Amino acid sequence: MTNTSFVLNLDNYKDNLSSFAYNLTKNNDEAKDLTQETYLRAILNQDKFQEGTNIKAWLLTIMRNIFINNYRKKVRNRVLFDSTDNLYYLNSGAVQTGNQGESNILWQELNGMINELDESIRYPFVKHFEGFKYQEIADEMKLPLGTVKSRIFFARQDLKNKIEKRYGKTLGIHDLEMKMAS
Repeated sequence: MTNTSFVLNLDNYKDNLSSFAYNLTKNNDEAKDLTQETYLRAILNQDKFQEGTNIKAWLLTIMRNIFINNYRKKVRNRVLFDSTDNLYYLNSGAVQTGNQGESNILWQELNGMINELDESIRYPFVKHFEGFKYQEIADEMKLPLGTVKSRIFFARQDLKNKIEKRYGKTLGIHDLEMKMAS
């Protein structure tokens, strides 16, 4: 099949490709882009088409694969599309924040519970929460490493028990640390 006859043969399926592209994208402009890219790939890969086979199925397969690849690329890149005039939201730089009232109250309650801890276990716990390593805390307090680890463990257990008494549910240590960090 010559290039000219191949391109003319592609043109016979223009309506089918356009409607399939619209069904995939649900957007006229994206459907036109998808159709155009399908034509381009078909012409570039003309040598791979086997005469006597179903050209319509071949073209629709190319289109579907292009659509899937583009979709995966969008998901992977987490592309943000701003449909407002002048790209207001995209260029505003403002970050939307939710109401922090509940987390602020929880943070205050946790700080109160931490302050109620015995000083011998509160200090190593707070230092560890601030990011200090066990060995650094042990060196500063002039205590053995195992003692510091035990005190931090006991502080966690005590806090966990206080939270269970106050809220009537069990929170894991990881949950407690995540709530404190937020």
